[in-house]
Amino acid sequence: MTEPTAVPAAGSVALITGGTGGFGRALAARLRDADVRVVLADLDSERARATATDLGAGFAVLDVTDHAANQRVVADVEAEFGRLDAVYLNAGIAGSGKVDALDVEEYLRVVAIDLHGVVYGADAARPALRRAGGGSIVVTASLAGLTPMPTDPAYSVAKAGAVAYVRSAAPVLAAEGITITTVCPGFADTAIIDPLRDAFTGAQFPVLTADEVAQAMVAAWTSGEPGAAYIVQAGVGVVRYQFKGVPSAKTSSGERALVPDALNPFPG
Repeated sequence: MTEPTAVPAAGSVALITGGTGGFGRALAARLRDADVRVVLADLDSERARATATDLGAGFAVLDVTDHAANQRVVADVEAEFGRLDAVYLNAGIAGSGKVDALDVEEYLRVVAIDLHGVVYGADAARPALRRAGGGSIVVTASLAGLTPMPTDPAYSVAKAGAVAYVRSAAPVLAAEGITITTVCPGFADTAIIDPLRDAFTGAQFPVLTADEVAQAMVAAWTSGEPGAAYIVQAGVGVVRYQFKGVPSAKTSSGERALVPDALNPFPG
């Protein structure tokens, strides 16, 4: 999946959590141009509401760490538009990145948003997507979910957990006509890299634009495969990540023991 192979159907309805941040804004603009009806969900502020208005999108107040609030937002979207076709679980924060910091409070805050927010969002969306005849859940993870980020264990744990959750939940959701995937961007030009922006510039390290990531997010909706993780890297594009297998158990005769298919939906 290097380019979107299709566009969402005009009139489809999409909900984006963390919708007024960098990726959310870029994604909303792309979906708007495809005649998708978009609702941006985020913490309440005048800036957030103004962003939604500027993009021609609806706005919903949402703290993704509140399970019941996720359910209410999905119910409100479905009540207003009559359906829900895609959910982008995009809300996220990073840790402080301090070399000497192993802050438990920070860990709990990051995991609550970046991991539990994904689980709550997927659970809330599932019934509405089923009622629409199927749909898509796209989770914004990170390269840190595939290779841990030095000095940011909370972010690394949360993003790795999100990738694992998607891979594990994918077969159940696929049976209901729902495709769940992750998009794993490298460093991108959003507020999350502000503390390191000068270092990137000084090293002439290329960063992604938010729109490059948004393009991959649209493609994940239209042509993503269940449980897949799509890496997005500056100068590379979009590449499906190939998960490595683990050493297999062996039978008493020394032959490779095969895990039952039901327990191994994504071999390799």
